[in-house]
Amino acid sequence: MARTRSSTSKWRYCHPSYYLKRPKRLAFLLVTFVCASLLVWDRQTLLREHEDELAKLKSEVVRLKSLVEEDNDKTMNGIAARVHEEAKEEEVDDPIDAERREKVKEAAIHAWNSYEKYAWGQDELQPQSKSGINSFGGLGATIVDSLDTLYIMGLDEQFQKAKEWVANSLDFNKNYDASVFETTIRVVGGLLSAYDLSGDKLFLDKAVDIADRLLPAWDTPSGIPYNFINLVDGRPHNPSWTGGFSILADAGTEQLEFISLSQRTGDPKYQQKVENVITQLNKNFPDDGLLPIYIDPNEGKGSHATITFGAMGDSFYEYLLKVWIHGNKTSAVKHYREMWEKSMKGLSSLVRRTTPSAFTYICEKSGSSLSDKMDELACFAPGMIALGSSGYDSEESKKFLTLAEELAWTCYNFYQTTPTKLAGENYFFYSGEDMSVGTSWNILRPETVESLFYLWRLTGNKTYKEWGWNIFQAFEKNSRVESGYVGLKDVNTGVKDNMMQSFFLAETLKYIYLLFTPPSVIPLDEWVFNTEAHPLRIVTRKEGRDIERILDEKRKPFIRLRSRKEGRSD
Repeated sequence: MARTRSSTSKWRYCHPSYYLKRPKRLAFLLVTFVCASLLVWDRQTLLREHEDELAKLKSEVVRLKSLVEEDNDKTMNGIAARVHEEAKEEEVDDPIDAERREKVKEAAIHAWNSYEKYAWGQDELQPQSKSGINSFGGLGATIVDSLDTLYIMGLDEQFQKAKEWVANSLDFNKNYDASVFETTIRVVGGLLSAYDLSGDKLFLDKAVDIADRLLPAWDTPSGIPYNFINLVDGRPHNPSWTGGFSILADAGTEQLEFISLSQRTGDPKYQQKVENVITQLNKNFPDDGLLPIYIDPNEGKGSHATITFGAMGDSFYEYLLKVWIHGNKTSAVKHYREMWEKSMKGLSSLVRRTTPSAFTYICEKSGSSLSDKMDELACFAPGMIALGSSGYDSEESKKFLTLAEELAWTCYNFYQTTPTKLAGENYFFYSGEDMSVGTSWNILRPETVESLFYLWRLTGNKTYKEWGWNIFQAFEKNSRVESGYVGLKDVNTGVKDNMMQSFFLAETLKYIYLLFTPPSVIPLDEWVFNTEAHPLRIVTRKEGRDIERILDEKRKPFIRLRSRKEGRSD
C-alpha cells in the first residue's frame, strides 16, 4: 500500500540513513536515550527497594502490633502496678511506723539543738555541764558525723547550718595527732556521704583535704598504716601501749572511704594505699581468716595477740564484706569476699551457747585458749552475717542467717537483762549461767540496733522493729536529759555520765529511724554503710577499670520521708 507524503515524512526518522547524515543529532539522541534509560532504571530500582522496605516495615508493624495486642494487658498491669506501688509508697504509711519515726526524729532534733546551743563547733557535747569538748582535735566531729542523718531525716534547716559551718569554719590545719581510723570513718566518711546524698562538691573538696593529710600514715615498709598522724606536719606513729604495732581494726577499716574518694575524684592514690593493706594481709591470711588485733607495720604480719570480733578487731571483718558489696560484687572485688568467707569459718569456730537458755555468743581467742566474753561492739556481727548470707548457696545461706538471728537475740538480751534495759560494754558467760555484765557502762552505742536494722530489711520480720523500739524507749527513759543525751556509768544503777558521743546522732538514732522507714530509703542494693553508718553509693568495679570518676554521674533522686503534714520531698 502506497504511503502518503505525511506518512512517509514521519517514518523517515526511523531509518538509520537519516542519522548517519546528521552525526550531531545522532549523538544527542543517543545520550538522551541512555540518560532516560538510566533514569527509568534508577526509578524502577528505587521503587523496588522502597517496595521491599515498605513490605518489611509493614511486616514489622504487623508483628509489633501483634505483640502489643498480646502483651497489652500484661504491660498495662505492670505499669499500673508500678504506679500503684509509687502511690502506695506516697500515700500509705503504717501509722505506727510514722509515729515512731517522728519520735526518733524529735529525739534527733533534741540532741542536735542541745549540741548547737552548748557546744557548737566543738567535737562533742557534755550535756550535764552544758559545755563542749574537743575529743578529736576540734574537727567539729558531731557536725560532720550528723550531716547525713540530718539530710536523711529531712531536717533541712539544720543541714544547711551544718553545711555553712563546714564551708566557713572546718579547718584541718591543726597541730593535733589524729586517729587515722576515727578521722576516716567519722570525718572522711561523713563528708563523702553528705556529698553522695546532696551532690554538693563542697563536701568532696573537704574530704580530699583531710584525706591528703592522712595519707603519709601509709608510708611504712609494708604499707600497713600507722594509727596516728599529726595533721600539720604529717608525722605518723603508733601508740606506745601497742608496743609499736598497728591495731587491726584501725589499719584495715579505711577501704570504703578511700576507694570511694578515688572513684569520686578520679585520683587512684587513695585506693592504692588502702588496697595494698588488704594485699599485704592476704599474703599470710590464715585458713580460718582470723587475725590478731596487733599487726606489725614493718613486716605486715600479725603478732601473738587476742583475736576478737569486738574492740580493735571488729570492723576489719566488716569491711571485707562491705568492700565486696561496694564494688557491686564483681570479680574485681572477689578476693574480699573470699577473705570474708574464711573469716566466717573462723567466727563459726568461736561460737558457743549458754546454759540454761542457749544464748549464742562469740568467744574471744588468745593462742589456743577461748575466753567466754563478748563485747557489745561485737553485736555488729549479726547484721554483718545477715548481710553476707545471700552470697552463699541456699544451705549455707540459711545456716548463716540463722546464726545471725541467734546472735541478735543474745545482743537484744544484753539490753533486756539489766534494770535500765540498756546494755553494758561487755558480757561474760560463766558455766551454768546465761550472761552477766562485765564492764557496766553504756555510752549510747549503736551496734545492736544496727543489726536489728539489717535483719528487718533482709527478713521482713517485724519483731526486730519492736526490739529496736524497746531499746529506743530505754534510751529515752535513762539517757535523755534537758540538754541532750548522756550515757550511763552503770546500767545496773542508772547513774549518768556527761557525754553525748557523736555516733549517737551518726549511728544510733539513724539506724533506729531507718527501722521505721520503707526499704526505698537508703536501699541496700544502692548504698553501703561505712562502720560509722555513713551511707556511700555502690559503684560497680571492673577489672582494669577500678578508678572511674563519678562526679558527673546522673544521680537518682534520693527519697526522704517527711511527716504526713509536710508531704514528701526528693
